[in-house]
Amino acid sequence: MAEAQREKVIRKVEQHLRKTSRQLIKIDTEEQALQYLSDSFRAKLYCDFVGVVFVEDAHFVPKTWSGNINEVRGSFPLRVDECSTQLLERSLTNKEVSSAAVKCKLFSLLKNSSVQTWFTVPIKDELHTFGFCMIGFLRYVPLFEMGKHFDEFGKDVALAISMTRSKEIQLKKIEGIEWITKNLSIDAPFEESIEEITTRAGKGTNAEFSCIYLYNDPDNCFIFQPPSYGKMTAPKQVKIEDNYVLKEYFPFLEKIGGDQITIPISIDLKTIGVLHVERKKSGVFVEEDFHMLRLLSNHIAAILENARLYNNEKENRNRLHFLLQYQQALVKETIKQAGFAGIISMLGELFRSSVVLFDRFMRPLTFVMEDGKENLIPHLRTEAEKARRKNHSHIVLAEFNQTFSLWAINSGSDLLGYLAVGMSGDKLDDYDQIMIEMARNICSIQFIKQKLVLDATEQAKENFISKLLAEEVENKESILQYANLFLWDLYNPHRVALLAITLSETELAGCNLLEQQEKKSIVWDYIKIFVVEKRKDILAATFKEQYVFIVPAEKDAQGFWPDFYKGIQEAAKRSGIHCDVLLGVGGQTDNIQGYYESGEQSRQALNIVQSRFKEKGYAFFEELGSYTILHQLENAQATKLFMEHQLGRLEKYSEGKNMDLLHTLRVYLQNNGNAKSTAEELFIHRSSLLYRLEKIEALLGEDLRDAEVRFNLMMAFKLYDMRGKMS
Repeated sequence: MAEAQREKVIRKVEQHLRKTSRQLIKIDTEEQALQYLSDSFRAKLYCDFVGVVFVEDAHFVPKTWSGNINEVRGSFPLRVDECSTQLLERSLTNKEVSSAAVKCKLFSLLKNSSVQTWFTVPIKDELHTFGFCMIGFLRYVPLFEMGKHFDEFGKDVALAISMTRSKEIQLKKIEGIEWITKNLSIDAPFEESIEEITTRAGKGTNAEFSCIYLYNDPDNCFIFQPPSYGKMTAPKQVKIEDNYVLKEYFPFLEKIGGDQITIPISIDLKTIGVLHVERKKSGVFVEEDFHMLRLLSNHIAAILENARLYNNEKENRNRLHFLLQYQQALVKETIKQAGFAGIISMLGELFRSSVVLFDRFMRPLTFVMEDGKENLIPHLRTEAEKARRKNHSHIVLAEFNQTFSLWAINSGSDLLGYLAVGMSGDKLDDYDQIMIEMARNICSIQFIKQKLVLDATEQAKENFISKLLAEEVENKESILQYANLFLWDLYNPHRVALLAITLSETELAGCNLLEQQEKKSIVWDYIKIFVVEKRKDILAATFKEQYVFIVPAEKDAQGFWPDFYKGIQEAAKRSGIHCDVLLGVGGQTDNIQGYYESGEQSRQALNIVQSRFKEKGYAFFEELGSYTILHQLENAQATKLFMEHQLGRLEKYSEGKNMDLLHTLRVYLQNNGNAKSTAEELFIHRSSLLYRLEKIEALLGEDLRDAEVRFNLMMAFKLYDMRGKMS
């Protein structure tokens, strides 16, 4: 009969355990689940007490208790280290522990009480150990073979608790979202949002204090953002040193189980601040607190990001509106003024920095500098030229502790100038880039405007020169009007000079005629900019694809011409195009009809410089000796026949041959018939020279030792030099 009763009790307990397990899963909250557990055991098993005990802060603490065994209930909480570890590992009964020497304060307490039968069930699963459930009877109950069923039941209870806690977290999140939706708005002032968040964080976690720190990048520290919830005892600044591990400064970062907890506030994986709570009024911060604080930190991150985007949008809109107004003012300035001073002054105000405008030759045109820094202009120009050659836009003047960005000003493919702004090009945002582009466009407009005026002036000059140097002066009144336009006195003595620009072989290689002319035009521009513009009384223009200067004759007495020619050479070199520049200077004239004659003299002088005086580079017509007399015969038909008779056969023979008999004869005559000197100058052997001389005598049918023959040949060469051609 006892065995049958025992089996009946075991089946009853087993059925109750299964039913209870199924019911626990349906319950939403942990408190309800534990209360159901204790009440159901009391009702179905007729036990005298049921207690559910959890581990909290190194103590066993009853979460629910049903029954009035005060001598047992009143002994809690118990220290975990004073009780058996088996309580959290497997099911135990009073029979098992009474037969073994187990030191446990709870076991001793039960043994000395009126409880006759009891058993414990650990509440744990594979991930969590919560505590144990303890059931007791004041009478004997045969439950000693239920250990396996109790262990499985403990796992089911642990699973149910995990599920209810998860549900509670989700409910809290929903409640938190509802609270956030109701109480917080991204349009509200930031201080109000801070106050709501810290208050919610403090009250929601039952803490005495909560606050928010935001990271300040320039100062490299976390700064307290008022207001806080509760009394502020934490430091208002947390300085970040060399160590950038956040836990070094907030030890309880995302750490539960302590008396404080810190949650990072992150945007795009970058920590921008922290939400910090401390001094929990009872117990420690648990997982539920962590999840609620995480929800709040995510929302404050969203508020900050939206506020940043809104402020950026608002600021950009205001900046663009301001920029549009400035652009309109700058356009008006280009209409009112012909120069750049007003434009650069306004750009200096716009950039709030130093601004320097260079022309395309890297000459400073105008600038706006910070006080006392005008002396850096020469250094800036030097570094700007280096940067331009290397195609860089970043300039650092270390001795002045100044950084500039350099920008080219273009019109289509034409380079007009450069703009240097006192800011680093590496740190320009989109708005700065727009400002730079606007400044370049405004400067480009002004450059084009000036260029149109200059082009019109150059065209007027060319018309003037073409009329002035014409062989027959047709419209004297028109010439006088042009002279008056350029504030130029025709009746003061002047000289006409012609310039020849000869490109080197390297520059000619692979270039067509248009490209060659373009290169010469660049050299001519450099000469006008760096030589002629410094001397306002010199007129420079192009005429029949020639480069013409008209220079006051009074310059002769000032040592002007050597310096003038040297300046031309330096300007040509500065252009970066390899070439030779030669200059022929005509005689003085003080009347309109005389300019044609002076122009012809300069042309002949230039021809002679090209053939005889390349090393010197320039020559005056009146200093050419016999050439001045021969000038009167230049256009006579007899002159052409004379040249052809004397030198024509040698020129034709030398065409297409390596042996230039014409040049050999010229050198021989210049060396007064000295064979040794001639051979040395021609870099040939004396016997080769004698062979050539014999060939020349045979072609000419003349004896080169005859003084009259030599005279005629020298005269032919001089005429050849003047004309630059045989016919």
